[in-house]
Amino acid sequence: MDRSTEIITNSEGKRIVRIKDIRFKGKRTVNWDEVKEYLKDYVDEMYQTANGEDVIYIGNDLPDEYTGSRYTHKLMGAIAKAKANATQGIPELIEIADNKRYRENQDSRHIRNARFGWYRYDTRFELPVLDEAGNVERYNRFKATLLIRHATDNKMYLYDILDIKKETSNSLGS
Repeated sequence: MDRSTEIITNSEGKRIVRIKDIRFKGKRTVNWDEVKEYLKDYVDEMYQTANGEDVIYIGNDLPDEYTGSRYTHKLMGAIAKAKANATQGIPELIEIADNKRYRENQDSRHIRNARFGWYRYDTRFELPVLDEAGNVERYNRFKATLLIRHATDNKMYLYDILDIKKETSNSLGS
């Protein structure tokens, strides 16, 4: 899998995943089928959060949910492209995740795949903004929520990335 990422720290000590390449480009829309194919390379992998508390698995439901959720279908413009390109940093997004919160399963359709409820973690990433010549002008910073399902096998699986919001401060390209 071709990825170019690094973890940086901002002035407040928060860790941020810097994604150095825009893999999913497009003037108007994201080709979610391409994103789905890219996500399939992560299936059966597992990643640990930085505090060592949790191991997050990537199940075979991630590509479909990530690209086909109600949240994804509502996305447009820069936020849709941010979600598509965030796929390149999934291992690091899990590693830096913090602020773990639990939510009970409220929907009977998820009783099979999220029997023990849901967890949410905060994470952060940034994507390059390129000038006309293709050089990095700056990075746009985003906050997001990792949605994790706690399954019947007592494992935690990445289910989606939600609530992506662009932060107002941008970091300069290095």
